[in-house]
Amino acid sequence: MRAPVVVLVGPPGSGKSTVAAQLASRWGVAARDTDADVEVVAGKSIGEIFVEDGEPHFRALERDAVLRALGEHDGVLALGGGAVLDEVTQDALAAYSAGGGVVVFLDVSLAHAAPRVGFNTARPLLLGNPRAQWQALMEARRPVYERVSTVRVSTDARGPAQVAEEVDQAVRRLSAESSQDEGSGS
Repeated sequence: MRAPVVVLVGPPGSGKSTVAAQLASRWGVAARDTDADVEVVAGKSIGEIFVEDGEPHFRALERDAVLRALGEHDGVLALGGGAVLDEVTQDALAAYSAGGGVVVFLDVSLAHAAPRVGFNTARPLLLGNPRAQWQALMEARRPVYERVSTVRVSTDARGPAQVAEEVDQAVRRLSAESSQDEGSGS
């Protein structure tokens, strides 16, 4: 069975897509973003899906995209910010981790996410008061990000290459620890 080398999760503005591209380039594998997968399947932008079809329809498409990617993608996988809220997705990530997969929570503060996100209307869950909306999303999602992840990496005041380097080191460390555990018979 194919499985991603690493799965990146985190809020809008944490750099998931950018760091995924950096890691993919570094490791010579493909990067995949489930938000892009959803847009291809739906034939429209995520914003249009929210407006025309509603958030429940988007979440169903997102869950399908995550499950498909976890089963067929063998590169770096970036999940949409809210994908981890789905219980089926949480179970799939737990199974992926239990099989030796690494889920990295790219953490970011509001102060550092704001300039990256720009709080534009392309992000439907941030309409209205975007800073307050982002803060509320993060308060609700942080415990889930922490629960589904193997590793947490802060992206505050760091460029994508620096974050990719830390993720790379964490994946290598976990792989070495796993190999030692297997070698010792534990």
